[in-house]
Amino acid sequence: MSDDDSVVIVGKVSGVYGVKGWLKVHSFTHAREDILGYKPWLMGRNGDWSTREVEAGQRHGKGIIAKLVGCDDRDQALALSGIQIAIKSEQLPELGVDDYYWSDLIGLQVETEAGVTLGVVDSLLETGANDVMVVKGDRERVIPYAQPEYVKSIDLHAGKMVVDWDPEF
Repeated sequence: MSDDDSVVIVGKVSGVYGVKGWLKVHSFTHAREDILGYKPWLMGRNGDWSTREVEAGQRHGKGIIAKLVGCDDRDQALALSGIQIAIKSEQLPELGVDDYYWSDLIGLQVETEAGVTLGVVDSLLETGANDVMVVKGDRERVIPYAQPEYVKSIDLHAGKMVVDWDPEF
């Protein structure tokens, strides 16, 4: 499988746990353990995905550990270190009006209300107070992702976001 448009990356394998094939998982889901609710996982590198079944998993300290079907020893687990974990986009729950997944926002063209192009959304970061967008264009800008204070409109079909932001800032 290699259709990157229909997958959403939800985590990555960050290491091994123990000697019986368990993996340490760095989850990108809002509640870390939510990654365990998505089955099956797509795992791979550079968009080359294979389907893997999760046998067991749990929160462990500040992270997640998981056991995959057929991954029964430390060497097999070690071979998966650094692998991305994805799911099919249709596995995601429906969102309410004016709610978006970060993956929907990445790549949108960002313009000011006056029509000045600032660049495209490269990534988003959780900062505590509110999330921020990293917008790359003529230079890199960090813009709070706060609706409706800064983010005025989002049109996923047009691939555009309008913000109230000073282009000189």
